[in-house]
Amino acid sequence: MLHLGVFFTGVGPNLIWTAPNFASHTHIDTFVATVKTMERGLFDAFFLGEGLRVRENQGRVYDLDVAGRPDAITQLAALAAETERIGLVATQNATYNFPADLARRLASLDFVSGGRAGWNVVTTDNAWTGENFRYGGWLPHERRYERAGQFVEAAKALWSGGAAVHTDLVDVEATSTVPPSPQGRPVLFQAGDSDGGRDLAARHADVVFSANTDYDKAAAYAADLRRRLAGYGRSPDSVRILPGASVVLGATPAEAEEKAAWIRQEQTTGPRAIAFLEQHWGKDLSGYDPDGPLPDVEPTPDELDPSRGTLPIAWRTGKLARIAEWRRLAADRGWSIRDLVVAVTPQHSWFVGTPGQIADEWTRFVTTRAVDGFNILPQLLPGTVEDIVDRLVPELQERGVYRTAYEGRTLREHLNLP
Repeated sequence: MLHLGVFFTGVGPNLIWTAPNFASHTHIDTFVATVKTMERGLFDAFFLGEGLRVRENQGRVYDLDVAGRPDAITQLAALAAETERIGLVATQNATYNFPADLARRLASLDFVSGGRAGWNVVTTDNAWTGENFRYGGWLPHERRYERAGQFVEAAKALWSGGAAVHTDLVDVEATSTVPPSPQGRPVLFQAGDSDGGRDLAARHADVVFSANTDYDKAAAYAADLRRRLAGYGRSPDSVRILPGASVVLGATPAEAEEKAAWIRQEQTTGPRAIAFLEQHWGKDLSGYDPDGPLPDVEPTPDELDPSRGTLPIAWRTGKLARIAEWRRLAADRGWSIRDLVVAVTPQHSWFVGTPGQIADEWTRFVTTRAVDGFNILPQLLPGTVEDIVDRLVPELQERGVYRTAYEGRTLREHLNLP
């Protein structure tokens, strides 16, 4: 059976602010409406992203996204009171938290929700986040998953009653103060496609939030992960794989493609396009027209400032060569600044088509176990979710790959995990 979640990052260019049916992405009513729609559509879980420092551009708060988000566990506790079945997954950082404190807060969410909590385990290695904790870049990049593994071991021990974990990156002795929930402990989610990320997932995760939605890549990823599971004595069926995906539905293929093109344009507003180039040029480009040619000034030699958030690995070096290639492309194709940014901005995998087309494609993915479902990245809340629930879910049910009713009450039961 195919499992569905919604991953709401809270920030980033995926969100459309200009649509007439835009709802506030900071108001609790938006989240309540979204999760109630998800429950109506029998989704497994609602995932909240979280950041520990607001994003910046040219040394100023980047206010073209949501500038700051409430604590994810606090938001999800409010949603627990408004819902009965939907899973509630909090993104929480294993680098800049303490195991006993975070394990207690996650256990509290699991307890008050009746066993519906999950923890999306993330790591951080950049110094600009660490500065908020007086740590700076204290943890080398290659050791972040090492700490995360030790952190999760300590949390699991605490959820079992008590912990005494003494390692080089985690040192804790504590006793649990929260009763266990009906599912025992929060479900563990992990995202990361690097070798270290895959190994952490194979050792600890219940659900993997992957980036592989091309069928062949998804199948290869699933095979690799299941091989790693065996190395830790875990069964091939002990983890669910849910890639992130954007969905665009239309009554016809042409309508869906037209809608997708509109979404990409709306996601890249003029100010966002300029800010994108400012990050690469390292200079104030506010005087340039986003619908005009690329800047005629030379960029600074420095590599990219990471304070706008996570950078693609391929973009961490080689800035000047990349800009030279962009200039060549823009000249050859007559692109404006905005045209270029739309073309080169990394896109999450998109499924574009009629409900029937996407249902057929997803049926192939899940029946061959290339994936176990998808984590939807919405462009609008609650509009994107309403569209999927009302138009795509019935097609999936008709093909026999999606539940027609919840069979349990806990997140672990929804995911059919051991």
